[in-house]
Amino acid sequence: MEKLLTNDIVKQKYANYEFFKENGVENYPADFKKDAMIEDVLKKYDSLGDEDKSEEQLWLAGRLVSKRGHGKTMFGHIEDFSGKIQFYIRKDEVGEDVFKFFKKFDIGDFIGVKGFFFRTKTKELTIRVQEFKLVSKSIQPMPEKFHGLKDVELRYRRRYVDLIANPEVKNTFITRSKIISLIREFMTKKDFLEVETPMMHPIAGGAAARPFVTHHNTLDMDLYLRIAPELYLKRLIVGGFEKVFEINRNFRNEGISIKHNPEFTMMEVYQAYADYKDMMELTEDIFNHVAKELTGSLEYEYQGEKISFKKPFARMTIVESIEKHAGIKIGEEMDAEDIFEIAKGKGIDDADRKMSRGELINLIFEERVEEKLIQPTFIYKYPAEISPLSKNSPEDPRYVDRFEIFVYGREMGNAFSELNDPFDQQERFMNQINKRDGGDEEAHRMDEDYILALQYGMPNAGGLGIGIDRMVMLFTDSPSIRDVILFPTLRKTSE
Repeated sequence: MEKLLTNDIVKQKYANYEFFKENGVENYPADFKKDAMIEDVLKKYDSLGDEDKSEEQLWLAGRLVSKRGHGKTMFGHIEDFSGKIQFYIRKDEVGEDVFKFFKKFDIGDFIGVKGFFFRTKTKELTIRVQEFKLVSKSIQPMPEKFHGLKDVELRYRRRYVDLIANPEVKNTFITRSKIISLIREFMTKKDFLEVETPMMHPIAGGAAARPFVTHHNTLDMDLYLRIAPELYLKRLIVGGFEKVFEINRNFRNEGISIKHNPEFTMMEVYQAYADYKDMMELTEDIFNHVAKELTGSLEYEYQGEKISFKKPFARMTIVESIEKHAGIKIGEEMDAEDIFEIAKGKGIDDADRKMSRGELINLIFEERVEEKLIQPTFIYKYPAEISPLSKNSPEDPRYVDRFEIFVYGREMGNAFSELNDPFDQQERFMNQINKRDGGDEEAHRMDEDYILALQYGMPNAGGLGIGIDRMVMLFTDSPSIRDVILFPTLRKTSE
């Protein structure tokens, strides 16, 4: 306990805790119920006149955020999830012995107050307290009233305090919930069936990434937290479902940045008898729907940039985007050696002679183009070497029918015309195994059961994945992914 009593404020609050305990007051009662949310009361009595008072008395509850005494009276405010209301209590109405208990309440305590409603001389709707109860004693001090909680690392680590100190943070997560609800509503109206697939996989697959490994004791086998649900969702297309989606967590054992968290939320969508062009239209419609319902407009400002979600979004092949935004023309006749020399000449240090033609094209794109794609833009016709789950383009087998959508220089989603040829898929998995043998820990793994599933027949299909966290960043004007994840992954502290 001594470690908790770190300063005078904490010591005083603990003394009040002891006072209540010694006087038979439960510091953490289990039986309190309130009658209404504060916001509902404020709306209900909005028209209450200056000389009027409500006939009904209600129990309200919330955190004590301010109080001030004037001898035999006391004013203050309590705040719940919906809003804040002023209270007023008089010693002559509740009695001197009872009043002294109220005075022992500290800022930060959760309290319940019961009374009728009236307007003060300043016109503020107020509850005139007739009864009260301690709901939960606060021991730690609240963040400073005017300075709040400013240490960014501490805000992420102690999100519970961040939510108290910074109301806009609460609004961010309310908006996040609305965005997910809007997407779910939209997909359901489009006749997509929401499903759930395993979070623990016997084989780490569905995307190129390093997995987290765990172990099942009873079965004595290693399992992998899922990198992506793709291969399970496509098994459902094999099984006869035609339109499915899942909104859930993925886990990738990778670095942390303003765009990346090891645990993140994705929506993946699969539709039979469709292709990547259908997924383009669906993606436009999803962003349109969320923008209109959330903001009432198809134009939105993010980090000072005006973003327009008017259809159609810009469309460029990856090669066209490199020529437009990097000034590098990649001729179709160029081989890997030609492109390597161009990359090195342009100062792209990560270029390696061992890279394939497609890997070099993708590297140039990531290094010199991505950050320039501010308006919603579809980049399509990706190199086959980096897209082992996509159908080849019928016009040129060196590329696949795949796109990624970018907004504000960030990839927001990825889509394919799904590969459904089991023999081609098996060959591509074998190529990925060779990459792993060469040291690429992020290469895809062989999933023999998925190959078997394809042998039962899967119709042509379009697949789409959208990063929910990045979409929330966009529509809450948040600069970092950690701002939109309630409890982001952080380094251990030395405390």
